[in-house]
Amino acid sequence: MSGLLLMCLAASALAQSNVTVFATGLEYPRGLEFGPDRQLYVAEAGSGGNLSTDGLCDQVEPPVGPYTGGFTSRISKIDHNGTVTTVADNLPSSINALGDVLGIADVAFIGNTLYALSAGGGCSHGLAGTVASVLRVNADGSTTQVADLSTFQQTHPTLFPHEGPGFEPDGSWYSMLAVKGQLVALEPNHDELDSIQEDGRIRRILDISAFEGQHIDSTALAYDGNNFFVGNLGTFPIVDGTQVILKVSPSGQVKTFATGFTTILGLAFDSRKQLYVLENTTGGNEFPTPGTGKILRLHSDGTSDEIATGLNLPTAMTFGPDGNIYVSSWGFGPPGMGEIDKVTMP
Repeated sequence: MSGLLLMCLAASALAQSNVTVFATGLEYPRGLEFGPDRQLYVAEAGSGGNLSTDGLCDQVEPPVGPYTGGFTSRISKIDHNGTVTTVADNLPSSINALGDVLGIADVAFIGNTLYALSAGGGCSHGLAGTVASVLRVNADGSTTQVADLSTFQQTHPTLFPHEGPGFEPDGSWYSMLAVKGQLVALEPNHDELDSIQEDGRIRRILDISAFEGQHIDSTALAYDGNNFFVGNLGTFPIVDGTQVILKVSPSGQVKTFATGFTTILGLAFDSRKQLYVLENTTGGNEFPTPGTGKILRLHSDGTSDEIATGLNLPTAMTFGPDGNIYVSSWGFGPPGMGEIDKVTMP
């Protein structure tokens, strides 16, 4: 057994007593949301594949690229007992030279209609004839492309995207919300916040890189009924306390809302409009480390409470109808360990 796997298994016992495993058997779970049926819908990035587009289009530069792709991503549904069923599968998934996987990144509902943010597609991800996109999930489990995110990014570049090795021609889309009959998506590699109409029209809300004057790897997105809140992962090696939360109006006016965070991968509001922050790795670790993830609850005076600690490479969170938080854990790292954890609120 490898040293990394031993470390991962040991880390799984470090979480607080208010953190329990809700569901297992997931393949790199990412964004998640409770549907109108009160069941939990989860984006799973999948395992990539062996298809290559080398020589056909621009590739992600080594050492991050090139990618190879397949159709191994899916969307799952989890009932109140933790039973997992497949809603849609055989969706684009890609894996880079470092072993990091992109696939379905997030899910959101407009009414009873489920939409998915597909980050795994695109020629630069090893999948010729595909694009990064927003998909509508049909009742029979098939999907229909609503918006072509790859072409939009390539024709509407941001001011300070990620440069050099690691630049993604098709983006690495991460978070998506449904807001007032439209979808709003966040992309970290180019650092942008965009709205997507159900008819496929795309509009740039904010070039985050231009506001920050640099690439900051924006990943987490929440909405309080009036404004968007954006948190960033930051670059590697990790430096504790260097990441921020931005407050963005629907018209793109932006200001720094809070500072002093580390590797933000999730934001969520509770029923009282208190903001919670999911940190993937903390404690002075320079690279992603199992057993060091946290959830913080922010207060109006700038202080925060630790709601959960010891999380294992968490990648997203959402509040359930029971008032508790549900977290995608092992969202990257060793394959086959993906799970959803339930954080019982104090």
